[in-house]
Amino acid sequence: MTATLGATPTIVLVGHGMVGQRFLEALAERGLTATHRVVVLCEEPRPAYDRVALTSYFSGKTPEDLSMTDMEFIATHGIELYVGDPAETIDREAKKVTARSGQVFEYDALVLATGSYPFVPPVPNKDAEGCFVYRTIEDLLAIEAYAKSKATVGAVVGGGLLGLEAAGALKGLGLTSHIVEFAPRLMPVQVDEGGGAALLRTIEEMGLSVHTGVGTQEIVVGSDGAVTGMKLSDGSELATDMVVFSAGVRPRDQLARDCGLTVGERGGIAVDEQCRTVSDPHVFAIGECALAADGRVYGLVAPGYEQAATAAATIAADEADQLTFTGADLSTKLKLLGVDVASFGDAHGATEDCLDVVYSDSRAGLYKKLVIGRDGTLLGGILVGDADAYGTLRALTGSVPPISPESLVLPAGAGSGAQLGPSALPDEAIICSCHNVSKGTIRGAVTDHRCTTVPEVKKCTKAGTGCGSCVKVLGQLVTAELEASGVEVDKGLCGCFGQTREELYEIVLALRINTYQDLLDRYGREEARGGGGCEVCKPAVASIIASLAPTIGASGYVLDGEQAALQDSNDHFLANLQKNGSYSVVPRIPGGEITPEGLIVIGEIARDFGLYTKITGGQRIDMFGARVEQLPLIWTRLVDAGFESGHAYGKALRTVKSCVGQTWCRYGVQDSVRMAIDLELRYRGLRSPHKLKSAVSGCARECAEAQSKDFGVIATSNGWNLYVGGNGGATPRHADLLAQDLTDAELVRLIDRFLMFYIRTADRLERTSTWLERIPGGLDHVRDVVVEDSLGICEELESLMADHVAHYADEWATTINDPEKLARFVSFVNAPDTPDPVVGFVPERDQIKPDLPLLTIGHRPLEGSAQR
Repeated sequence: MTATLGATPTIVLVGHGMVGQRFLEALAERGLTATHRVVVLCEEPRPAYDRVALTSYFSGKTPEDLSMTDMEFIATHGIELYVGDPAETIDREAKKVTARSGQVFEYDALVLATGSYPFVPPVPNKDAEGCFVYRTIEDLLAIEAYAKSKATVGAVVGGGLLGLEAAGALKGLGLTSHIVEFAPRLMPVQVDEGGGAALLRTIEEMGLSVHTGVGTQEIVVGSDGAVTGMKLSDGSELATDMVVFSAGVRPRDQLARDCGLTVGERGGIAVDEQCRTVSDPHVFAIGECALAADGRVYGLVAPGYEQAATAAATIAADEADQLTFTGADLSTKLKLLGVDVASFGDAHGATEDCLDVVYSDSRAGLYKKLVIGRDGTLLGGILVGDADAYGTLRALTGSVPPISPESLVLPAGAGSGAQLGPSALPDEAIICSCHNVSKGTIRGAVTDHRCTTVPEVKKCTKAGTGCGSCVKVLGQLVTAELEASGVEVDKGLCGCFGQTREELYEIVLALRINTYQDLLDRYGREEARGGGGCEVCKPAVASIIASLAPTIGASGYVLDGEQAALQDSNDHFLANLQKNGSYSVVPRIPGGEITPEGLIVIGEIARDFGLYTKITGGQRIDMFGARVEQLPLIWTRLVDAGFESGHAYGKALRTVKSCVGQTWCRYGVQDSVRMAIDLELRYRGLRSPHKLKSAVSGCARECAEAQSKDFGVIATSNGWNLYVGGNGGATPRHADLLAQDLTDAELVRLIDRFLMFYIRTADRLERTSTWLERIPGGLDHVRDVVVEDSLGICEELESLMADHVAHYADEWATTINDPEKLARFVSFVNAPDTPDPVVGFVPERDQIKPDLPLLTIGHRPLEGSAQR
């Protein structure tokens, strides 16, 4: 069967991925779908979907959620879409394409958007049962099915963008996960040595094992032909029953080769600046299959979109708007395994005569580097662990920033304190590199086209619809423009709720709503009602319910019923997950005071279970290295000895640190140990938007460092001074004096009020230091509310705290007495008696440490890249 050309000119698109879909949209924008017949031959069994967000399938997204194809758009523009029917041959002389189904289509213009294919190293047994690639939805479905039925350990070959996502997916499926990378660091194309080291530390802390500087020599198979391990180039062997290859991609150019089109020496269909193939003016190539005029194959989605727009403009022969593709910005921002990673401009400092501005905090997993020209021009940079400034910095690349480079990378509260937000950018600054959308265009969508939400601006401008890295800046610009116009802005907690966290707190308290589902069904956005919520609102609402549990009639135990499904990961096992898959055990030691008998119990437990012990800065004893199935056994002994949960895993009070005070110290003027113990026992288990830390110093010498805590107390000869809003973490902040020379009763009353007012009004995951700077009126307002009772709510705040104190119950004591709850403490649900085989240790300084490989720093560029 031949589809004849006829009077209507025909455009045939081979391939329907993200770039192919963008090409169709570009045709529609130029009116070509009304004047041309458009035929699309799609190889996959489904139309275009968001390959950038592929891994989100494992966090609950469905293939339908990932779809980028609006079938109404396809129908409205008369596009003929053939799914699962790829092109097999091209006859350039006759200008015909033959599909697998046998259909033959004549064309006036042929556009090849065949993308790329995963590179699989030529190692023995690479096609064995249990070997997969990570490229399509079908690949993910196959990986998921095999992981659930036959695998417990998975290894990913490749430590690039998709490799890290694949490893995270395997871990999410319950597999012990390894990453094998031939280069001496992860993501060598995007980050430098410092960024790679920060990324490695953070990923290993999540329990993934990373093997850098080694290659795969052979896939080991068992007698049944299935994978049992991998032999590595350093002579070691890795036990695994699943291997996922994600070692880069190669252009899919075989169709072009077969019909005689010119391809590059290392692959890619050669095209000119109009995206025409150099061999045939009637054939175009766009996306990862194209070798651009500058000699590069671009693996990012943004250049592919530019090529799609260029090809459409060329076919339209629009001389007034003739586009060319001469190269592209390779900036990228991703969240890999929950870690922000971004690079932009000349990230590696290849420009001659440039300088680096570097901020590194290995403890917090932060690494920020800016490359600056001698004249102050921002040339590029790398951000690991915190990429909030990416949108602003990328838009400033090529210009001299209006503030010092140091101010752009230092955390809030450090350096000059100068801040630079998106509002400071000029209108010509490019915000969305995928679709080349400027700040001025975004502002125009709000002011001229009356867009009032980010989704509306996305639809109007296409900004934020590509890789998504600009969405945060986009939201800030939309909010700023709306507020400047006097329009009320939607500040809802998430897509499920239109209310802020503070408003949801008031609803829960006033109406005594004690389940998440009830709150969602009654007050969620209409489209979210009856659903399961999202990862933003579930833990936030769980925290609200837990903090108000006695008052609203809810269970204060976080693993009861619905509450268990809402918690953050560490709360699921009432312990902190460590880098090798083991857990830490942290009993509460109020004020740091402990008896010799208590020390002996902890010592005996650590000895009997082979745990690593360390005295912390919060005056507790941490025990590391417990397997998940050992946690109930350990806590049974601790509870029997009178210990309680230290809540090291929860958004709750951690510690109240103290010095020895007047009892022992020559300079002490108050009993700081007694006060610290009283405060810790009063506020233990109090769930809040962020973790809480406190300290009590017995004199002005401040040995307990109280002024770096969320609430800190310093003794005076006349009583106690109360400081609030301190933070000694990644963004240090000196606490502010709230009240002075307080009696014991006055001190406790003000702390009660302060904490409950914070819990009531803070945003999710907002620490007291940030809250105090954000809340209107700052410290003065807080003082008016909690000291002067300006809002008349102090009696209620005190009552809420009294309810918490009266109904406190230790979570571990509750857990070990409930056989149903104990059933969750296993490594493998389908094999509850099997310990995790990868949790291993080696000796160090008469104790143990995780058995993990050391990092070797170096550089080797990887060939190819995943579509990003």
